[in-house]
Amino acid sequence: MKNNISLNFLLFAGFFMLISASGMAQERSEFQKKQFIQQNDTLNYRILFPKNFSEEKEYPLVLFLHGAGERGSDNEAQLVHGSDLFLKEANREDFPAVVIFPQAPKEDYWAKVEVERNKTPLEFNFKNEEEPTKALHLVMALLNSVTSEDYINKDRIYVGGLSMGGMGTYEILSRMPETFAAAFAICGGADPGIVKKYPEGFNIWIFHGEQDNVVPAELSKTMAREINTAGGNAKLSLYPNDNHNSWDSAFSEPYLLPWLFSHQKMIR
Repeated sequence: MKNNISLNFLLFAGFFMLISASGMAQERSEFQKKQFIQQNDTLNYRILFPKNFSEEKEYPLVLFLHGAGERGSDNEAQLVHGSDLFLKEANREDFPAVVIFPQAPKEDYWAKVEVERNKTPLEFNFKNEEEPTKALHLVMALLNSVTSEDYINKDRIYVGGLSMGGMGTYEILSRMPETFAAAFAICGGADPGIVKKYPEGFNIWIFHGEQDNVVPAELSKTMAREINTAGGNAKLSLYPNDNHNSWDSAFSEPYLLPWLFSHQKMIR
């Protein structure tokens, strides 16, 4: 009898998980598949428009940069982390926005950095003074293209990312300092020297797990300290028990989106 109950439970659980996965895939399909082509280069990306979207209205724009594990050419994997936050009905109702998830190719990287992978945690040699990677260059061109549309509110453009995408977030802020109203960076890092390129008073929320054995939490602590020292407004949330997947905690922060969308680009 117990074996039958256990078997029925496992079958039910498996069926429930299958239905849930199917439903999630269906929801993520609301992110339209697109390609941005510049000369001979192509960037895959997904874009989510607000419900009842109208070109006669203005909307904020959020650019989200994924981590290294989501690189590829399927134009799917970049939605694994973070997309659910923007698909929640309440968030779509309260914060209607255009949301873009580009995908970096497998061999490319958002940030200009050399990674020493034979050590734990990894070591990063940032080269922010060099030209951007091809992937980030295409993201910047895509962003300029989309934000030229009349339906984008130019004072409410945001960027965020996790891990490799957190590094890309710091870097794109330095390369397009007049573009963004606010940002968030999860378990990332950068050469703190680029902070001098950030606008004074810029708002950014930084997240990191204290137990991170991939990207050291010290990188986020340093960036927060340097941004604030330079006159910026960096919030730092550290999770004492989190490893590298601190994005789970960050995306669970109830004030993340209200905080993000509360900011407008400062007049400079």
